[in-house]
Amino acid sequence: MVYTVALTGGIGSGKSTVANSFSRLGVTVVDADVIARQVVEPGQPALDAISAHFGEAILLPDGSLNRRILREKIFFSAAEKQWLNSLLHPLIHQRTQTEISNALSPYVLWVVPLLVENQLHRKANRVLVVDVSPEIQIARTIERDKVSRQHAEQILAAQATREERLAVADDVINNDGSPDGVAVHVDRLHRQYLELASQAAQQDKE
Repeated sequence: MVYTVALTGGIGSGKSTVANSFSRLGVTVVDADVIARQVVEPGQPALDAISAHFGEAILLPDGSLNRRILREKIFFSAAEKQWLNSLLHPLIHQRTQTEISNALSPYVLWVVPLLVENQLHRKANRVLVVDVSPEIQIARTIERDKVSRQHAEQILAAQATREERLAVADDVINNDGSPDGVAVHVDRLHRQYLELASQAAQQDKE
């Protein structure tokens, strides 16, 4: 198994900024959100199942998934959310494992926004949390997604708390400041992860 560093953080924390910094250093990035979008693209069996379950209104005119309507349907119904998760999680897991196995870098960065919520932190060798203050999360979410403050606060409330994420962290990058500061932390952690991956590979040979 490739040495795996799981990257997580709440909405608006800057996970993509951190992941892109690792990618520029040649690290294979496996992003759960990207995979989640891929498994529901037109022509994929999952999209057919979603359309059959929720009706044609769940599709946009071009045949792709109307994510806004789907979010609304599962946000207010635990049963619908459970149905969707039971459909998608095995598909996402399977594709994730394939991509991790095919990684060419000494270690892989596995980006998982819901790492803590879905109890996935034990599946990684190490956990890196991008940490920001809730107020900055709200401000960034409002600006990026053009949503109301109330909606941003609801999203935050539905996610794991800052304390819950930090409780499973092996490493933390504070991203309250400008994106420029992230690269310094990433460079340091990259060297550390290369060493840890090397040690793990050596132990596997023994």
